[in-house]
Amino acid sequence: MRICVLRIEGTNCEQETFDSFNRLGASPEIVHLKQLTGKSSENRKRDLLDYQMLMIPGGFSSGDYVRAGAIFAARIKSALEDQLRSFVERGSPVLGICNGFQVLVETGLLPGIDEIMSPVPRAVLGTNDSNRFECRPTYLVNENEGRCLFTALLPKKKVVMFPSAHAEGKLMFPSDEEEKIVSLLDDEDMVVFRYTDSIGNYADYPWCPNGSVDGIAGICNSIGNVLGLMPHPERAFFNFLSPEWTRRGGPNEFGDGWAIFESAIQYIEKKW
Repeated sequence: MRICVLRIEGTNCEQETFDSFNRLGASPEIVHLKQLTGKSSENRKRDLLDYQMLMIPGGFSSGDYVRAGAIFAARIKSALEDQLRSFVERGSPVLGICNGFQVLVETGLLPGIDEIMSPVPRAVLGTNDSNRFECRPTYLVNENEGRCLFTALLPKKKVVMFPSAHAEGKLMFPSDEEEKIVSLLDDEDMVVFRYTDSIGNYADYPWCPNGSVDGIAGICNSIGNVLGLMPHPERAFFNFLSPEWTRRGGPNEFGDGWAIFESAIQYIEKKW
């Protein structure tokens, strides 16, 4: 089971992501974008379609110049648009965490309401309402009822704790369409996570660190195989990574983030 953990300059969460998949018996590989675009030595070249899953981790790719994730997305789309479209169309999972979510939005893969990849972005992850970097544990509720493959092992309405660490995480849609789009995402089971307080009630700042529309923390495409979320499940993969681990079982047990990775692996095992 080959998983491509894609990086460029500024990516900073690839190792934790690699370790999470590796711990579950998959074969992840940290791949630089140049290896997929043919701009590397012959022995280091890779083909995206040889992998069963694509993972775009967190960080500050290309320094987040222009907009967070915009340069990374432009480099992907300019060289790999057809391959990426085929990858999604065949049902391969694509996961974007934090900066990876920003990249998926900038490529047009999300929200993915009525097309695999829109020619221009239909959403943006803008500057937090606080106008500053927000970094702390955040609570999320699983809103998905089965469309998203990444939450197959999370019960509906389960509250999980994933750390957030971003300055640009406010999900926004065009102002004249925002209400309509959010309603459509809800109706089509494409809202995956919303921010809550510690007992699962929808809540604003500081529980929601960014002011995202309707408290949305993660969405999937209409197929359910592309997920983007701002908080970091790889930073909650083991129980000991939680500030509450002493009240939640032993240090070696899996944490809340485990379910995201294991759900993807089980999906791949069934499909391939």
